[in-house]
Amino acid sequence: MRALFSGLLLMAAVGSWAGPIYTGGWFGGGPAIEGYDPVAYFRANAAREGSAEHTLEYAGATWRFVSAANLADFRADPEAYVPQYGGHCAYALGAKDKLVRVDPEVFSFVDGKLYLNYSADVQAQWEADRAALIRRADDNWARLLAAQ
Repeated sequence: MRALFSGLLLMAAVGSWAGPIYTGGWFGGGPAIEGYDPVAYFRANAAREGSAEHTLEYAGATWRFVSAANLADFRADPEAYVPQYGGHCAYALGAKDKLVRVDPEVFSFVDGKLYLNYSADVQAQWEADRAALIRRADDNWARLLAAQ
């Protein structure tokens, strides 16, 4: 039942916007990346919770930032900072073809792109076969977007 509900929500999200699905790594509202600042990953190499004082609506989601400067950087080039696969677990999309919630504090960078994972254990599996998982996740993500 949960899979059916998640699938219906995904179809609704995909159908309502023509770009990547930025749902914060899970279905059903709330700020993107569970309120973590996407710019902070790049600037501080750390997961930092954003503030309700510094928010921006982008791609159907509310993004939070630790500072006005990070918000301005994001506003200038949002695609440079958004996590891959709409903030869903990179391992799950590549290995299982599933959209799975993430722990925003479990992240990595590959070729200047931000990838999030469900847990540290899952990230270890991701790291073990990262290149192949990225290829499969990219294909799966493209298929999901094309299905809109």
